[in-house]
Amino acid sequence: MWYAVSSEQRSEVEQRLWDALARVNDPEIHRPITELGMVGTLAVDAAGAADVPLKLTIAGCPAAQRIEREVREATLGTPGVTDARVDVSVMNPAERQAFVETVRGPARPVQFGPDSLTRVIAVTSGKGGVGKSSLTASLAVALAQQGLSVGLVDADVFGFSIPGILGLSRDGVTEQPTRVGEMILPPETHGVKVISIGMFLGDADPRSTAVSWRGPMLHRTIEQFLRDVWFGDLDVLLLDLPPGTGDVAISVGQLLPQAEVLVVTTPQEAAADVAVRSALVARQTGQRVIGVIENMAGLAQPDGTVLELFGTGGGAAVVDRLNSSESAEGQQPVRLLGSVPLSPDFREGGDTGSPAVLARPDDPAAAAVIRIAQQLAAQGRGLAGRSLGVTPR
Repeated sequence: MWYAVSSEQRSEVEQRLWDALARVNDPEIHRPITELGMVGTLAVDAAGAADVPLKLTIAGCPAAQRIEREVREATLGTPGVTDARVDVSVMNPAERQAFVETVRGPARPVQFGPDSLTRVIAVTSGKGGVGKSSLTASLAVALAQQGLSVGLVDADVFGFSIPGILGLSRDGVTEQPTRVGEMILPPETHGVKVISIGMFLGDADPRSTAVSWRGPMLHRTIEQFLRDVWFGDLDVLLLDLPPGTGDVAISVGQLLPQAEVLVVTTPQEAAADVAVRSALVARQTGQRVIGVIENMAGLAQPDGTVLELFGTGGGAAVVDRLNSSESAEGQQPVRLLGSVPLSPDFREGGDTGSPAVLARPDDPAAAAVIRIAQQLAAQGRGLAGRSLGVTPR
């Protein structure tokens, strides 16, 4: 274990160097490397040559080159330093454990529990094929564009698709999270921290690999995502749930009873009927349905008309049934947050890993998703019933 030299023991130039290195953040933790114990006892000789011991968390750290480059640049940019010798090594187990405890505390916390200030939004649908995952991924990116800190859990274990939609999976290779001891650091893309079972398949091609698990395994997977994956301080955590009312939806209800629920449907009556059921299951676990999104609402034609491929009125029908249901007693009214039209550009953005909310924000579907994200961002975090960590006198 390193013991950092106190500021009183450093020379003036060494203190300037330490202050410069304190402005270098770990790109996955987003905290200064000096605070995380990644910089040892540095030294600057009379000629201005600086020795900077830099310890990475693991061998093969995906951010190694970036961190070393920024450390070298910060060192050479320090007044009084003429040369930089950066000694890169890997933390030993004790140093790695200290790193983990610095990040998340000495005890493994239960993230996003009832007292968490993070707003948890589970996105569900009654049936598959309604575009729920594309909407969830696009909402996450659009919320990040609103300046929020956003995390996304791909809880659709059997039908995981979020890595591909967000560009984390290309040509059969999926970006993997960084493991530091028992702590898992999720990859970040488009300002969103993402975790998915598709990132834990090793070298297997996710396009030709199937996950076949029963209830207990599904529950443990979701629990591990919420316990061991360190997202840091989030404003919003989105969960892309599998369609229907099965094991994962029930597990999320047990693990995150305070979660809010968004229901995705198409205008088709059959989809609306099943979407209502998924919302009722969420209410049975104590979660609150905050809105309905109607996807695939129509396809604009060159002459200005709209081709209603899946009919009309499904989103409004879900809202009406949820507001008139027996389970609506004591609940806030459910609103139709928006209708997202069919769009080739929106679909193509998901296929190429370049969300249309970034690449084509003027596209009708992308614009509709951005408006929905703005509504969600304006609602802010709910503090009712949450512990604020203060004691009144």
